[in-house]
Amino acid sequence: MKLEGLRVLVVEDEMMVSMLIEDMLSELGCLVVGPASRLDEAMQLARTADIDCAVLDVNLGGQPIFPLADLLRERGRPFAFATGYGDAGLREADRGSPVLQKPFREGDLARVLSELRAAVD
Repeated sequence: MKLEGLRVLVVEDEMMVSMLIEDMLSELGCLVVGPASRLDEAMQLARTADIDCAVLDVNLGGQPIFPLADLLRERGRPFAFATGYGDAGLREADRGSPVLQKPFREGDLARVLSELRAAVD
């Protein structure tokens, strides 16, 4: 599935990880929105930016990402969680959402983005 032009909100508080995700997205032909490293910044982008989907770090400097997940769900924007904890760090409401297990490869990201794109189209 083509990912060219997919607008992806990146929410990640570790700069090196964020840069790696941005590089992967660029390689896949996606457009990076953000990145945001704080919840308030991410919430603002989710409300105002033109996005198709999002990749969300579950924990932003000790602050859970779940308010943003709820906002994206309300707006009908699909998302994937990026976490080192797998499903264990998710709320019951988020079980079944795509999860990128950190560290992940470009192929893993492409697979999950294809799932998200299918939900957008």
